[in-house]
Amino acid sequence: MSHANPLLVTPARPLPKAIAVIGAGTIGPDIGYYLKSALPGLKLILIDVSQKALDAAVQRFRDYAAKAVAKGKMGEAEATAVCADLVASSDYQSIAGADWVIEAATENIALKRKIFAQVEAIVGPEALITSNTSSLPAAQIFSEMRHPGRATVTHFFAPAWRNPVVEVISWAKSEAATVDYLRWLFCVTGKIPLITADVACFMLDRIFDNWCNEAAMLLDKANAAEIDSVASEFVHAGPFFVLNMAHGNPIITETNTLQAEVEGSHYRPAPIFRSVDSWVTVKPGKPVAVASDKAQAVRERLLGILFSQAVDIVDRQIGEAADLDLGCRQALGLKSGPLDLMRDLGEQVTGRALIRLRAERPGMPMPQRPFAAYQDFRRHLLVDDVDGVKVITLRRPEALNALHDEMTDEILAVIRRYENDAAVSGFVIVGYGNRAFCAGADIGRFPRMLGDAAASAQYSRDCSRLLVHLDRMQKPVVAAVNGMALGGGFELAMRAHSIVAVQGAWMQLPEITLGIVPGIGAMVVPYRRWPKAAGIFNGMLRQGSKMTATRALEMGVVDALATDYEALIHAAVSRVHDLVGKVTAIADGPVVLPPMVSIAPQTANGQPLSAEVIGIIEEAVVAAAAAESFGAALEVGYRAFGKSACSAAAREGITAFQEKRRADFSKTP
Repeated sequence: MSHANPLLVTPARPLPKAIAVIGAGTIGPDIGYYLKSALPGLKLILIDVSQKALDAAVQRFRDYAAKAVAKGKMGEAEATAVCADLVASSDYQSIAGADWVIEAATENIALKRKIFAQVEAIVGPEALITSNTSSLPAAQIFSEMRHPGRATVTHFFAPAWRNPVVEVISWAKSEAATVDYLRWLFCVTGKIPLITADVACFMLDRIFDNWCNEAAMLLDKANAAEIDSVASEFVHAGPFFVLNMAHGNPIITETNTLQAEVEGSHYRPAPIFRSVDSWVTVKPGKPVAVASDKAQAVRERLLGILFSQAVDIVDRQIGEAADLDLGCRQALGLKSGPLDLMRDLGEQVTGRALIRLRAERPGMPMPQRPFAAYQDFRRHLLVDDVDGVKVITLRRPEALNALHDEMTDEILAVIRRYENDAAVSGFVIVGYGNRAFCAGADIGRFPRMLGDAAASAQYSRDCSRLLVHLDRMQKPVVAAVNGMALGGGFELAMRAHSIVAVQGAWMQLPEITLGIVPGIGAMVVPYRRWPKAAGIFNGMLRQGSKMTATRALEMGVVDALATDYEALIHAAVSRVHDLVGKVTAIADGPVVLPPMVSIAPQTANGQPLSAEVIGIIEEAVVAAAAAESFGAALEVGYRAFGKSACSAAAREGITAFQEKRRADFSKTP
């Protein structure tokens, strides 16, 4: 793996123009729909022996596209394009010109080998070939291939058109360029590729399958509804509810039988899976009461199997710790990754769960290292070296890379570790994926401080610890804005020593729409760094208006634009080298502001805003500009944040945000 961030890879080939999917059953068409949606102009060939399955797959495309149009997520022209250039055939010769062939057939090694023999006889030697198997090792599937270096497993999760995670398997004969290219391609198209070793069930199915199998093993202690109710503490949907949705009983039998054959009889599937089609259970959010002793027994066993599989994955290097937790949240619906859960519950609770599992399910993996060793990893960052520069990638894709305390501290720790390293010229901060640099900051514990000006102001100071450190640095930091930069994310970019951006990026300070003010520098920094853009920032602060990257370049806020992510990183690294020895601090002393034009308390599209909070912003901007030092100006912003937290508008705005509705400021000052 050449880089931790897939988008830092220089792809060995262009994006595919023609892709074939073999298998038009359940997941094959969903994989195809994702690819057609993500790659405009793609030719997609669906292959299946059943004409009925092919016809149903084509209709599924039409239904998905129609539903997307009805929900406003896709235009008519885009929907038409998604359903165009779609070939459904039982003739394997149709795949002759494919750049990539994805097999999504039945989980049968003999069948898969037969399919790949046919595929290799038709496609060119450069075509990629992957299998969507969830459990069968690549070394077994591809053992008879003539060109195995261009083949691997790409394991999608249902529903494949929406679930963001794909496991990419690195196996003995796969070429590094193949794996890197697939990681890059998936990331470019909005997926989260996770590298996994070539073992039975790979990484995430080890968690899911054994979680479900353990639930079935517990049916001697509780019924399915009770087990799902206990499990709801840790997952959004209980194991039996998910098995019903996925018709997954045969899958667990199949995968756990495979694990038992390879790794021991303790993985044998629960016999009941062979005699039950569906389970009598409860829907998510509708738990039943469970007696305390029964609940404790079920809870500890479910935790035990989670922890057992997690430590085994880390100990055997089946997958990276951060990937494991991220994949469990994003692909499997766990509320918290198993390693995070271990940390949050503590060593005593974790140990008790593992001790129970060891006693009641002998043979299951146990930790090979001290408890603390499983917590020593970066959870939300990827760090790469590019030409003597540390590239820090913010990776919280589920939150569009939004900041929170843990991510902030991880960034700060990386910078502190390398800022005095003579081999490191500086730093680039960029977001993961193509959508967002950083979509602001999580509201965290702030709602509990509403009405308390002093506590809210201190919260603002605390949230500024990374930014204040950047202010004092001599080694350059460049923000590479790869997509939207909102609120605290834009404030982070402002405190870098330079900003470069992709052409389609945009910035916004939407705090006013929440009834609060930006508290960590946005009412101060722009007027000292880019005084010519004061009028634009007045609108951004008071009306939540957006600034495009193109406009930001015109106003000097952004120093360079790039066409794509790869060019962006090159520009950012180059900018770091240009700034070595030339970093200047944000100036002390008062600054002159142009007159602030009065505005109506509403956004550009007419959404009502709080006149009171707009007034707090205006007062803070003026007072901060008059401050004798930059530090004193920041203090003005912190106190203004505390003042806004005591407004009725803040109460309404934050409550609306939590309730996922638009704030109504018509009854607030």
